[in-house]
Amino acid sequence: MRKRTRYSLLLMLALVVALVVAVWLRKTAPPEAARLLPESDAIVYVNLKPVRSVTHLDRDNVSRSPDYQHFVDATGIVPERDLDAAAFALHRMDDPNGPNGPVAYSEVFEGRFDGARLAAYLESIAKSHEDYAGHRIFTIPIEGRQFRIAQLGYDTIAASNMPTTEQIHAMLDRYRAAASPFSGSSLLAARYRDVPLLSLAWGIGHVGLPFSERGHIQIFGLQLPLPEDTTFVASLRYGVGALHLRVEQIAPTDADAARSAQALGSLVALVQAVQPKLDAQADKADADAIREFTSSLKIDQHKDRAVLTASLPMDLLKKLVTPSAGAGLPNAGAGQSSSPVP
Repeated sequence: MRKRTRYSLLLMLALVVALVVAVWLRKTAPPEAARLLPESDAIVYVNLKPVRSVTHLDRDNVSRSPDYQHFVDATGIVPERDLDAAAFALHRMDDPNGPNGPVAYSEVFEGRFDGARLAAYLESIAKSHEDYAGHRIFTIPIEGRQFRIAQLGYDTIAASNMPTTEQIHAMLDRYRAAASPFSGSSLLAARYRDVPLLSLAWGIGHVGLPFSERGHIQIFGLQLPLPEDTTFVASLRYGVGALHLRVEQIAPTDADAARSAQALGSLVALVQAVQPKLDAQADKADADAIREFTSSLKIDQHKDRAVLTASLPMDLLKKLVTPSAGAGLPNAGAGQSSSPVP
């Protein structure tokens, strides 16, 4: 083999290897929307493209409130059709009785937006604005909070209702830096590796914070035997014929995980025992979906983790993700938030 030919083959091989590595890095890196989020106590991410393909929300007629319809008419944005991904940062508030309640939020939305129409709409309802890092930040007072929102690019929006500008500035700084695929907050660096590959939705950190009450997590009136600052890794991904939910509690020790698994197992058994009573209070379709979900609930322990797994029926997923009639961004005439951002 001629030397030049051999060098050409080696060069081609090196390029192929580099391409494979680049693709692998991109697939295993956190999504950009999550990487743009500021430091926080928890992160929740949803890839809405596969959710939309499963639930067909973009094809359904969603009942809209007048404020929501005004937002759609003014901006041309139909959230159930145009949003592709959403990432939320949860910030624990020092004063749970303040205007933000126990938790404030920072968000990044990706999708298809008419930038000019959205900017005009925000200009019309904002009480003030700030220019930072080449972007305009609109501030909209809502129920005692300062809701700040900025367009990062033609397909990306950032927002935060934290009391200060630190978080929205941090997101603009991350966007301006065009960070590497493995950049992001310290929480993302520490826990994203635990998220199962190809998860369409996931949460890491103290994701129970929005459900905290009196120091514990409460869901649908049930108090979980877990403190509100419990660290979780939760995920939802496609499996064979179903969506698989997995929630891992990361405990300080193996013994703590064993106690949590036992307590959660007792709670799951209680839920499954009262399922017939729940069936009587729901229509047949809802009852069948809930029964399928609750019967699949299972608790295991793996070293320092208590793990809950379940199968989530498609009908139940659609009901959970169907937007309410008031979903949208803040409306000028309402004086309140009608927003997908909490």
